[in-house]
Amino acid sequence: MPVETADDLSIAYTPGVAGPCQAIAEQPARARDLTLTHNSVAIVSDGSAVLGLGNIGALASIPVMEGKALLFKEFANIDGWPICLDTQDAEKIIETVRLIAPVFGGVNLEDISAPRCFQIEDALQDLGIPVFHDDQHGTAIVLLAAFLNAARALGRDPTAMRVVINGAGSAGSAIAKLLRCVNFDPQICQPVKDIVICDSKGAIHRNRNDLNTYKKSLLTYTNQKDRSGTLAEVIRGADVFIGVSRGGLLNAADVATMAKDPVILAMANPVPEIMPDEARKGGAAVIGTGRSDFPNQVNNVLVFPGIFRGALDAGADRITPAMKLAAAHCLADTVASPDPTHILPPALDRTVARGSRLRCLRPRPERGNDTATNQESIHQRFVRDSTYNWSIAGS
Repeated sequence: MPVETADDLSIAYTPGVAGPCQAIAEQPARARDLTLTHNSVAIVSDGSAVLGLGNIGALASIPVMEGKALLFKEFANIDGWPICLDTQDAEKIIETVRLIAPVFGGVNLEDISAPRCFQIEDALQDLGIPVFHDDQHGTAIVLLAAFLNAARALGRDPTAMRVVINGAGSAGSAIAKLLRCVNFDPQICQPVKDIVICDSKGAIHRNRNDLNTYKKSLLTYTNQKDRSGTLAEVIRGADVFIGVSRGGLLNAADVATMAKDPVILAMANPVPEIMPDEARKGGAAVIGTGRSDFPNQVNNVLVFPGIFRGALDAGADRITPAMKLAAAHCLADTVASPDPTHILPPALDRTVARGSRLRCLRPRPERGNDTATNQESIHQRFVRDSTYNWSIAGS
């Protein structure tokens, strides 16, 4: 509201603010309707894993978080607030987010290195508002949408495609979990059967003696056939390569050893694991990268505005695996007839966030003291209102 007169000032500040303050003190749930919390997301980073720049610290990470705030506003009309914390102590970050949470309707964790990012996100799931690590889940959701539509474009069954993921960090593990339907009821999610994750030393397998606890945990849902070898060795005969690592790792000769008409989703930035022309020389049928100057840009700007818009509108207290799967199917479905050069909508397509909001979440349930009951109500809306078959393969 404009503040131009004494009456305006008395409404905007004292004594006018006393009314909503008293209402919120009596009924805390009214803060959602009487303050900015309903449309505000904290963009929290410690600057430890910023783009391809690495650990540049909180101060240097501010421009990235400002850019993220701009995208939230531009694509979903959400007010994003950069919160760059001058600590890389996981417990301090958790405590700080808990202390500032009353001001926000959601928390977007950004550019926090693994494995601390997992610890921080897991510890904050009881906060009562959605806490979402976009580097993990936004990337996984847009990748799943690209994967589904690549399979559709080629007339393939996605669950039967053999997948190699290069990159064992937060994005790689989240992609594998979503493709493998980890934490999903098997009756509603059909997993990709064969996934191997590689790190800089090659396939993560059971006979390696250099794996930390986190990498060992990846074997509970990947590499069921215990394949070993370098990336170049493991990729032989694979149907799909997914790269969330670093540039220049593959060449046309490597792609030529894959199965016929392979899918290459090379998302390292600014230089992908293999350039599109090189992948095409090796026989790749569908090629996607993280770059805007090539077809099939796989960019999580297609995900985080819409999924937060939906979660805020629904009053959700967390973003569940079901919501992530729904968002991926919503995104895939925006391309009616995928072909090898068009498996995702353009990153600047502003209708995507609106579609994710409308399909993935419905009007918020009444809030009460029983969080589990409220969450179940949201889940029921998902199942009842969705037009999707809850599986990786889709309907």
